[in-house]
Amino acid sequence: MAALRRVLAVSQGHLVQWNHTAWRSFTTSACMTRMTKTESAKPEGTFHVTMIPGDGVGPELMHSVKEVFKAANVPVEFDEYHLSEVQNMASAEKLEEVVNSMKLNRVAIKGKIHTPMEFKGELASYEMALRRKLDLFANVVHVSSLPGFNTRHNNLDLVIIREQTEGEYSSLEHESAKGVIECLKIITREKSNRIAKFAFDYATKKGRSKVTAVHKANIMKLGDGLFLQCCKDVAELYPKIKFDTMIIDNCCMQLVQNPYQFDVLVMPNLYGNIVDNLAAGLVGGAGVVPGESYGAEYVVFETGARHPFAQAMGRSIANPTAMLLSASNMLRHLNLEYHSNIISDAVKKVVKLGKVRTSDMGGYATSLDYTQAVIANLSFKA
Repeated sequence: MAALRRVLAVSQGHLVQWNHTAWRSFTTSACMTRMTKTESAKPEGTFHVTMIPGDGVGPELMHSVKEVFKAANVPVEFDEYHLSEVQNMASAEKLEEVVNSMKLNRVAIKGKIHTPMEFKGELASYEMALRRKLDLFANVVHVSSLPGFNTRHNNLDLVIIREQTEGEYSSLEHESAKGVIECLKIITREKSNRIAKFAFDYATKKGRSKVTAVHKANIMKLGDGLFLQCCKDVAELYPKIKFDTMIIDNCCMQLVQNPYQFDVLVMPNLYGNIVDNLAAGLVGGAGVVPGESYGAEYVVFETGARHPFAQAMGRSIANPTAMLLSASNMLRHLNLEYHSNIISDAVKKVVKLGKVRTSDMGGYATSLDYTQAVIANLSFKA
């Protein structure tokens, strides 16, 4: 009961509002993958989805999605918006157009919006600004081995849940004295409780058995200490879910040595960014792992390890697997189970057969070759 009192005392209005709105969206609207198969295979009507191709190979991956959707007769129309800092296609007005489209459609598919390293007067990138405007607080990356594609660790199945609206990516930096830069890491009880509850609810709904809170509270005793305490408090409300904690540096080592010990991992922003990429490498890299970002009312589908892969732009060597699996997950969110399944089945069949693989998977196929192979393996069921 002590844990319950601490959680509910956080900011009564904020927490109750999230429980009522965000989790309702997470379980019942387009903002959450359905936990069981639906009987409705082909719902009527056309769905509008916001598409943000992004930078690097993003436009090429979106072309693959559109080609596969066309071949599969998917009832989705894309409202396409180009938002790019490196191509001078980013502005407050363009960002607002994307936000307004998202508010209307509530679902988006997105490539990586590349963030230049040079400081040009704004600390917050457009990628971060979009997350904050839509309050896309939870990034979920499902790291799962693909049958027929052998890596150092096979048969992996773990989920990384990352709080992505605060932490080290607060965009609060300043020069306190000449040659001295202070970067502020923001951890709040409200958002730590929110992401912890999201993780435990996700584990419950998905039939998973354990949640691991990843932190560095031994050094950052107040900031990460608060995050860790919130996770512990929320864990007491879920007695059927096992709970443990792990320091971030040990977590990275354990993921490489024995990733099978993990089920669901929840962590602050920067740690999640690093662990997402590390875990993607365990099953084949950025080209094969899908991801999504959840808010109370919106969901954005994207690749799990966010890389623009700019050096491959225009060369047709990017791997469409991750984006196609993300697109399949998006269709499941829209209750288009039939179309979701035939696309994911086709992608997995191409991977398993091993005849058409891009260079990152050890093959010589182009992105176009791979896309055509997926289309050829679409199996339409009555």
